Amino acid sequence: MWMDILYIVIGLIIGGVIGFFLARNYMKKYLKKNPPINEQMIKTMMSSMGRTPTQKQVNQMMKQMNKMMD
Repeated sequence: MWMDILYIVIGLIIGGVIGFFLARNYMKKYLKKNPPINEQMIKTMMSSMGRTPTQKQVNQMMKQMNKMMD
């Protein structure tokens, strides 16, 4: 009886670990395909703060965002 409970607990732990890594992999692919922020959003955000962004600044921000996603 104890062995049956142990098998169930081990199975749940293994299933949880596998599920975590599959969900993580799926979310990475989804965010790479559909980034949550784009250049237009960065330009709008910087303009609302009173700055007129140059293309170089926008590119730097995009690189930082992409680095955070990896």
